Amino acid sequence: MTLEKCQIINHVQKSLTFTAYDVKWVPSSARFVVLGQHARGTGALQVFELNNGDIKLIHEAEKQDAFKCGTFGAAALHSRQLATGDFSGRLSVWDLERTDLPTYTVKAHEQIINCMDGAGGVGSQKGPPEIATGSRDGAVKIWDVRQKDKPVAKIAPAEGDVVHDTWAVAFGNSFDDQERVICAGYENGDVKMFDLRAMSLLWETNVKNGVCSLEFDRKDIKMNKLAVATLESSFNVYDLRTLHPEKGFAHVTEKAHDTTTIWTVRHLPQNREIFVTSGGNGSLNLNKYNYPDQRSKKDAKGRDEGVPGTIELVNTAHVAEQPVAAFDWSPDKQGLCVFAAFDQAVRVGIVTKLDQYR
Repeated sequence: MTLEKCQIINHVQKSLTFTAYDVKWVPSSARFVVLGQHARGTGALQVFELNNGDIKLIHEAEKQDAFKCGTFGAAALHSRQLATGDFSGRLSVWDLERTDLPTYTVKAHEQIINCMDGAGGVGSQKGPPEIATGSRDGAVKIWDVRQKDKPVAKIAPAEGDVVHDTWAVAFGNSFDDQERVICAGYENGDVKMFDLRAMSLLWETNVKNGVCSLEFDRKDIKMNKLAVATLESSFNVYDLRTLHPEKGFAHVTEKAHDTTTIWTVRHLPQNREIFVTSGGNGSLNLNKYNYPDQRSKKDAKGRDEGVPGTIELVNTAHVAEQPVAAFDWSPDKQGLCVFAAFDQAVRVGIVTKLDQYR
């Protein structure tokens, strides 16, 4: 059977009056949130709704400090409260119907929060609701909004160590109420995975270039795959099913986006083998991970070292004249997505014919 090629369609776009750094689809709705920075340095939070083929602004708020990132990952579906990280190092949680004051706020870091992720809420309901923040100070902190002021866990450089910016964080392995890992990517190319139950370093590697984005293919299953996007046009996909004591996880490396930065990597919620990367050349790449014919291969000592899969480039589309710095899939409607570029515009896209990969 010949598969019909998926198409990446730039459906509708809206100009913004600020620079967007993150976009997040509001679960179980036709709305999405755009976060960023006004030219005067203040924070921009705007909520848009798809309405008869157009994008309509339905709510906006301006705050003292610019927003860098956000997540719904720790929110209950009925509340859908958005957590944000800002340039002052503050973590806040917002009711999008009333954004005059946050429902929770804490000075999480002394410097900018570059990245965050959530677990225990929308899309991953096992375990406690937690938010991970990564900062320019090199630290990763885990927050439970039910506990005020202090993180439940902190992963930071030892005194005297060189401090590297934390550029990306992601939760994974949350398949029951006890297990959970956090993975962090740093400006020097380090990738570190920590077991939060045992509070120990599980695995680390270096991908040679700054880690702009990383994501598990699913948060709420046993670790399966991890995708890591870098500053210098390459991404790695790690098979997490087998950890070799010396070689680590088997992986495949691919170049993409014409030697420009790969800003984001996001897996399709309805199919974990499909993922998008966004590039500094204004393009989106739709990729598919293909598992190897054999799962294991023995080394000279008889230890299983795993076998990497392959990456298929399904399609690519030039969608903006500036880097596409933020991307998010709709968790509810397959193929619907939202993305923002540095040309001060937000766009809603549609990826067609994804059912053929089920």
